[in-house]
Amino acid sequence: MTQTASVWFVVLAALVGANLPFFINQRLLAVVPLKTPKSLPMRLLELVLCYFLVGGMALLLEQRAGQIVPQGWEFYAITAALFLTLAFPGFVYRYLYKRHGQGHG
Repeated sequence: MTQTASVWFVVLAALVGANLPFFINQRLLAVVPLKTPKSLPMRLLELVLCYFLVGGMALLLEQRAGQIVPQGWEFYAITAALFLTLAFPGFVYRYLYKRHGQGHG
């Protein structure tokens, strides 16, 4: 995989991973069935877990491409903010979007 393809793969994986807790279904990480519907804290915990999974995948791709560049806290703060930004469509769909025929007038 070329370096450009790796970058786009990580961006797409981040987009999917950020929206996974909100869009797909009531399963934990879209795999483990739950007995009760997911609450917002459960979705946020799943969002953090997805952030680390996508970050680990990106780290593996960087290692395959060459030497891993050491990062400071600023890098992780920026990537976490970007991950939250990518999760915005899923959050809006799950909690803010008013569907026709539902809701209070």
